[in-house]
Amino acid sequence: MIHTIALQPAPGSSPSGANARCKGCREGEVPLFPFSFAYQPILDVPARAIWAHEALVRGPEGEGAMTVLDQVNADNRYRFDQACRVNAIRIAAGLGMDTRLSINFLPQAVYRPEICIRTTLEAADKYGFPRERIVFEVTEGERVSDGPWLASILTEYQRCGFLTAIDDFGAGYAGLTLLADFQPDVVKLDMALIRGVDSSRPRQAIARGILRMCEELAITVIAEGIETAGERDFFLHEGVGLMQGYLFARPRFEGLAPAAEIFGQA
Repeated sequence: MIHTIALQPAPGSSPSGANARCKGCREGEVPLFPFSFAYQPILDVPARAIWAHEALVRGPEGEGAMTVLDQVNADNRYRFDQACRVNAIRIAAGLGMDTRLSINFLPQAVYRPEICIRTTLEAADKYGFPRERIVFEVTEGERVSDGPWLASILTEYQRCGFLTAIDDFGAGYAGLTLLADFQPDVVKLDMALIRGVDSSRPRQAIARGILRMCEELAITVIAEGIETAGERDFFLHEGVGLMQGYLFARPRFEGLAPAAEIFGQA
């Protein structure tokens, strides 16, 4: 789905004043429809450890993401985005997650980043989840009408102590321009680029070019969507140790796959 960033205030917002809070922020823990999360590990393969878990939205009984996302519209996206952040943190804390937590957010649901982030800060404090272990992901495939505006959102999140990531890098058209305005902590390579990379010279050349660029910009790279040993081995050879994909573990609904199970350790 292609989105554009909405620059107007959220419904019920009060854009001025230090204590301004939008209605969506205040009601973030009460979504308009039920949903939950599955958690998929992001692995440090050489260290045989879990680096993070990505929170993936699911229906209340584990139904696919689109059963939830199809209910999101212009009237409820602010409230939904805030509820996603709060509940992803709440469930992760309840599961005893001791790794980083990666949360996808809707940039078009943010009207003032310094205000809209407050609910997340409060949730991190309430559930005892350190903010330095929270990663905010935005997909490069999101069509944004104002790249510097998105950069300002990510910059504010970094200022608050969160990590930032661009997901699906290489899938959209704005990724390189965005990097000129803002350098995230993490770039996640798009799985379409990764698929069959071990046997595709064009994909290898593009991947190596991105890796060199990210190294120069001090950006950590995650190879996501790894499904074969050949794909894994190509990126290990290129110095990428952080990976995510079905080769290692599928998302687990309201649960965490232990490292010993993933790596087959005794």
